[in-house]
Amino acid sequence: MGKNKLARWAEIKTFGNVIEPDNIFAREQPHPLKGLWKQNYFMNNNPITVELGCGKGEYTVGLAEKMPYKNFIGIDIKGARIWKGAKSAFEKKLTNVLFIRTRIEFITSFFAEDEVDEIWLTFPDPHEKRRSVNRRLTSPPFLNKYRTFLKDRGLIHLKTDNYLLYEYTLCLVSKNALETLASSTDIYSDYPGDEILTLKTFYEEGFLKEGKKIHYLSFRLDKNREIIEYET
Repeated sequence: MGKNKLARWAEIKTFGNVIEPDNIFAREQPHPLKGLWKQNYFMNNNPITVELGCGKGEYTVGLAEKMPYKNFIGIDIKGARIWKGAKSAFEKKLTNVLFIRTRIEFITSFFAEDEVDEIWLTFPDPHEKRRSVNRRLTSPPFLNKYRTFLKDRGLIHLKTDNYLLYEYTLCLVSKNALETLASSTDIYSDYPGDEILTLKTFYEEGFLKEGKKIHYLSFRLDKNREIIEYET
C-alpha cells in the first residue's frame, strides 16, 4: 500500500467525521448507531440525506454547505476517495456531514425504518451488461433495500452521464407507477441556474470536458409497494 494512502487513512481518523466499520460486522449485524444518527451523532432532529457511492464527497459537502438545516451522510467503500470530502468538511467546520466507509450492499445495517428522507445517486456505475442489471443502484434489489429505511414517498435523485442507466431507471419508475418529479437528459440546458443540480463532482467535470450530457431523474419511492423489474 502506498505511503500517501496510509497517511490519508491515518489522517481520516483525526477528522471525527468518518466511520469505518468492519465489513464482516456490517454484513452480519446492525451498526450501533442504526436508528440513532440524529440524536447520537448529529445531535439534532434535522432530516437525513444519504449519498450512495459518494466518491470524493464533493456532492455531500456541497449539499451540506447549501442546506445547513439538513444532515448529510456520504457512503463509499474507497477510503482514499472519502478522505478528500472528509478533509473538506473538517476544514469548513461543517457539523452536518458524516462519511461511512462501507459497501452499499450492507446499507440496511446502518439505517432504521423511516430514518432517511432523501437518497442521492451521483454517477453510479451503470453496469451496462444485461447480466449485471441487478448491480445497478436503481435496480429493484437496491430500490427495495431503500424502502426499508427511506420515509414513505421519500425522494431519490439520480444524476448520471450514462443514458442507458437514465433510460432504464425512467422505465422502471414508470412501470412501477412511481411519481416522477423531474426528468432531464441535459440538466445544464434545462436547469442552468439550479444551484443544487449544477454542483459538480470531480468525475462530472471530466464528463463535461468530454462533451457528455448530464442526465437527471428524481422520483418518490413508495414504502409499501414492492419494486419489480420491467420486461425489456
